[in-house]
Amino acid sequence: MTTTRATPYLLGAPAAALFALMVLLPLALTALLSVQQFSYERGVTGELTLAAWAHLLGDAYYLEIFWRTAWVAGLVTLLCMLIGAPEAYILSRMRSPWRSLFLLVILAPLLVSVVVRAFGWSLVLGPNGFVNQAFEALGIGRQRMLYTPIAVIVALVHVMLPFMVIPVWTSLQKLDPMVENAALSLQAGPFTVLRRIVLPQITPGLLSGGLIVFALSASALAIPGLLGGRRLKMVATLIYDEYLHELNWPLGAALALALLIVNLAVMLAYHGVLEGRYRKRVGG
Repeated sequence: MTTTRATPYLLGAPAAALFALMVLLPLALTALLSVQQFSYERGVTGELTLAAWAHLLGDAYYLEIFWRTAWVAGLVTLLCMLIGAPEAYILSRMRSPWRSLFLLVILAPLLVSVVVRAFGWSLVLGPNGFVNQAFEALGIGRQRMLYTPIAVIVALVHVMLPFMVIPVWTSLQKLDPMVENAALSLQAGPFTVLRRIVLPQITPGLLSGGLIVFALSASALAIPGLLGGRRLKMVATLIYDEYLHELNWPLGAALALALLIVNLAVMLAYHGVLEGRYRKRVGG
C-alpha cells in the first residue's frame, strides 16, 4: 500500500470535520448572533450592528461582573493549588490499598451532580447550617455566608479540586522517591528538596491543572447561580439571564464571546509565564 502526501490529511479529515461541526460552527453562529439588532418589540432582526458590543464595553456594570468572575476564578485556582499539590504529593507516597482508596475518595465528588453538591453546600453554609451552628457553639454568633463570594469560592474549590490533584499526581509518578532520599543523604534540607526536586517535577501538573480549574471556574453556572443568588452575579449567570429571561440573545452571545476571549487571554498569559519559568528552571 503506497502512502501519498495527502494521506495524513485524509486520515485527519474526519476529526477536522467533527471539530469544525462541533466547535467552529457554533462559535461562528454565536459571533454572527452577537452583531445582530435586537429590540424588545421585534426581537432579533437580521440587521447587523455592534450595539450589543458597545453596550457591553461601555457599561461599568458588565465590567464589574467580569472583574468579579476573574478574581473568583483566580482565587479558586490558587486555593486548589495550595490544597491539591500537597494532597497529590501525599497520595503519590501512599502504598496499596490506601492509595486506591484515597484516590477514590478524591474522585468521588465527580460522581455526584454539581447541582446536588451546590444544594448540599447551601445547607451547610445556610443560616441554620452546620457552620453557623459551630460558630454559635464557639460564641462567635451566626455569620451570613450564603449568597456571598465565600460560599461560591468554597463550593467551587470543592468541585474543582480533583481537576488539580490528578494532573499533579500524574506528574509525581515520574519522580523516583529515591532521588529525594539521595538529596537528603547529601545534607539537603527538606525545603531544598521540595524547591529543587519536587517543585520542578510538579510544575507541568500545576500548569495544566491551573488552566483547567480557572477555565471551569470562570464559566461555572450552577454553583454561582445557586450559592451566589441574584445579588452575586457572575458572567455565566448573566449570560443565562440574557438568553432566557431578557431574551436579548445578541447581548448574551456578546457576553459569551467576551468570556471566551478573556479566558483565552488569561490562560495564554498564565501558560507563557509558568512555562517560561519552568523551562528556565530545568534549563530547557
